[in-house]
Amino acid sequence: MANTALADPDSGLTQAQLAARYGLRVADRPPTLAEYSRRLWHYRHFIATYANAKLVASFSNARLGQLWQVLTPLTNAAVYYLIFGLVLEQRSIPNFIAYLCTGLFIFNFTQTAAQNGTTAISGNLGLIRALHFPRACLPLAVTVTQFQQLLGSLVVLLAIVLVTGEPITFAWLILVPAVLLQTVFNAGLTMVVARMGAKVSDLRQVMPFVMRAWMYGSGVLYSVVLFEDNLPAWASRLVEFNPMLVYIELARVALLEDAPVLNSSLPQLWLVALGWAIVMGVGGYLYFWRGEQEYGRG
Repeated sequence: MANTALADPDSGLTQAQLAARYGLRVADRPPTLAEYSRRLWHYRHFIATYANAKLVASFSNARLGQLWQVLTPLTNAAVYYLIFGLVLEQRSIPNFIAYLCTGLFIFNFTQTAAQNGTTAISGNLGLIRALHFPRACLPLAVTVTQFQQLLGSLVVLLAIVLVTGEPITFAWLILVPAVLLQTVFNAGLTMVVARMGAKVSDLRQVMPFVMRAWMYGSGVLYSVVLFEDNLPAWASRLVEFNPMLVYIELARVALLEDAPVLNSSLPQLWLVALGWAIVMGVGGYLYFWRGEQEYGRG
């Protein structure tokens, strides 16, 4: 027996002990959060390049090309203005055109990010199975793509605001941090729906209905004062924590002088906007990271 022990020093050791002795670890071990974040930062140039490529490719077959990133929200605004501005006569809202366009352009930023985020994983299985990289690159690239589209849309929105009679004021600067907070919120939301869409393929079909209901609950098409006038006090207070309502309100406060606003104070709007950016941004990132090993598997 002594000779056997000398001949085989690993005799009697469990698999765990053998792994510890020789520095072995489980293949394809999930990365720690810090390690994953470092890898993701290392791929930041890939995210930017991939986002640019997706933006160009999305309009490559259209004759007007990237002009559609502005024409689409403008067309929607024209349709909704015809219905809510002319037919239903929203006379209680000064400068309804600018009011409506601000709500539509800001909401469209989150809407398109969420809808495209549902297929960020399921629509790129070939890339995922062929290359090794942090999968969060894909939903983040979706957010970057939509942010680039928003920048073009904001140029048109500012022109609409000016043409409809609004003056240029220092309040316009509020739009910058408001959009940045919304971008962080969108990044987290996109990662959440990306993981959910990787598991449930039908989410892509359901998302348009979810976003439509969210739009009607965010005061995009009509005065937000209607919530306070027609809802119980507790429900009206709850609506004030709707993240999209908050980001749209901040944009309207920045660009419009006499737009109807909620009773919420401006500091409260900023606190809610910051809170949602942190909760969704950090929470969405953690939720996506925990499912890293699931993506791309049959």
